[in-house]
Amino acid sequence: MSRKRDRELGMDRSITRRDFINGVSVAVTGSVLGASWLSCADVPDPAPDIASGHGRPGPAFAPEKDPGYYPPSLTGMRGSHPGSFEAAHGLRDGRSFEPSGATDTGESFDLVVVGGGISGLAAAYFFRREKGPDARILILDNHDDFGGHAKRNEFRSGGRLRIGYGGSQSLDGPSSFSPESKQLLLEIGIEIQRFYTAFDRELYGSLGLGWGIFFDRETFGEDRMLRAPGRRRGPADLAKPPTTWSEFLARAPLSEEARRDITRLYEESIDYLPDLTVEQKMERLRRTSYLDFLTKIARVHPDVLPFFQTSTHGYWAIGIDGVPALECSNEDYPGFQGLGLDSSTGSEEPYIYHFPDGNASVARLLVRAFNPEAVPGSTMEDVVTARVDYALLDAPEQPVKVRLNSTAVRVEHAGEIGSAREVDVVYVRGGRPHRVSAKACVLACYNSIIPRLCPEMPAPQRRAILYAEKMPLVYTNVLIRDWSAFEKLGVASIRCPGSYHTNIGLDFPVSLGDYTHSKQPDEPMILHLGRVPLAPGRPPRDQWRAGRWDLQNTSFETFERKIRDQLGRALADGGFDPARDIQGITVNRWPHGYAYDHNTLFDPDWSEEERPWVIGRKRFGRIAIANSDAAADAYADAAIDQAHRAVMELLG
Repeated sequence: MSRKRDRELGMDRSITRRDFINGVSVAVTGSVLGASWLSCADVPDPAPDIASGHGRPGPAFAPEKDPGYYPPSLTGMRGSHPGSFEAAHGLRDGRSFEPSGATDTGESFDLVVVGGGISGLAAAYFFRREKGPDARILILDNHDDFGGHAKRNEFRSGGRLRIGYGGSQSLDGPSSFSPESKQLLLEIGIEIQRFYTAFDRELYGSLGLGWGIFFDRETFGEDRMLRAPGRRRGPADLAKPPTTWSEFLARAPLSEEARRDITRLYEESIDYLPDLTVEQKMERLRRTSYLDFLTKIARVHPDVLPFFQTSTHGYWAIGIDGVPALECSNEDYPGFQGLGLDSSTGSEEPYIYHFPDGNASVARLLVRAFNPEAVPGSTMEDVVTARVDYALLDAPEQPVKVRLNSTAVRVEHAGEIGSAREVDVVYVRGGRPHRVSAKACVLACYNSIIPRLCPEMPAPQRRAILYAEKMPLVYTNVLIRDWSAFEKLGVASIRCPGSYHTNIGLDFPVSLGDYTHSKQPDEPMILHLGRVPLAPGRPPRDQWRAGRWDLQNTSFETFERKIRDQLGRALADGGFDPARDIQGITVNRWPHGYAYDHNTLFDPDWSEEERPWVIGRKRFGRIAIANSDAAADAYADAAIDQAHRAVMELLG
């Protein structure tokens, strides 16, 4: 883009992202890490120095002790932020971290947990509950904050705190949670019924806001924002516009053939598989992508495909070429209403079990349970506005320590697996390797790194655990000075089929404790934008690998420019000015995002014991595995359940 266009977008405006580098403030970074780390654009790979142990701060490295250390308030590139992945990438690229080459901290624990996400924190909680409050536990995490994908983003505007979620979003369907997950939530103080009053499902509908679709000129020939018909499924009740699909499509920048076929998909009940029984139809749809259903069974015109291609990104992190048609039928995608399928799932719970920071408050409540001094308060309401004292997370007197900015690089038994009494854990912190010992270890990190962490893992288990491929995604939060443009356009949620981010939405309307959600369009608001980087046309695993490469090589400046451009164009008719109205941007980049799920298009119909993630999660010696990957299910309750299983395996 030209410099003139950059100025129009506000790329020259000062926003808080430019005041923070590598997850800590410039003041903290400068004092702790040294001047060579003060470039956010090109953070050097510290691995060569890690190997030698030279040129980086030693054991005293502890940015958490600085009074200004508060990761939730940092903006810019978050999620997998610079500084959180370089050591792991060194491990991936063949660098070796032998325990003999690490500095022995002299610490010994009953349990070391690798990974401070919900699964790792839950593992520590379950272990302590079983072994007693004096159990010594160390939780290591490579990020500058705990919670893993349960990421909290804070903004301030006009003296008011605005809180958003940067990853793990909600507790989905808690009535169906396992007894172990239900009990844990209850014990840490989460009252599920409280969300029914905290979540204002009527706010946006009462203002006449529905959902819209933004057609971009690069994909559809011109920019056009249209309010869409029907009540799109979602947690908040949105207003229904007085229009049909045929009326909507008459104004859409689509070919006549595309308009005709999209109308047919939405408004006509046609049995496209008339010669098959219901059971045969379901089996056919299990093995047919939604793309092939549209083109080969419903026989739509190719011009239809750009309208639907990215519609599955948010839920499955893959386009319609990688999602079984049966799954789309179950989620009420168009084209299936005439097939006679019963896609109802009974009495579904509303999707409202959401803290203002998503499941980051679940992580905070878990930490509070074993370190109440670090997370002050006593209820699920006050945890929302509690200010965590990060200096207390790894205090000497704490029996359960959370050690941030610490990447595990080697986990192995101190002796033969069958007879060893301890596990040695090597981690990199401040650019230098350190070693601790433990009676047991739970690996609550990504599955893909575990074989590299544990060279002694049995070969069949190693192959199994590497089968699944993590799905990349981006959750972007943008603070805007007001949301009057959405009111003028009559929308609260926008699907953007061809744009960089494929959805734009007003934040979930949740008020809890002292935190009050924006209720009037003239108040500041957080927008949530989603992106799944892919390479359509390739096998899904190849698409996800390409997406990770994309995220690794995309600068924050590129994200910011794309965000400003997209919001300016999509909301133009509402009077939105990106240079004037954007007050802050946080990009939560997750190259290793959603856990892999069984896909009937590509995977065999394994029995339970044959599934790769079941084989891969088996305990070996004093090491157990707990994460959402181990369940092939990217949900918070799955992470909790796997934590419980892992701990019980170690203690059984």
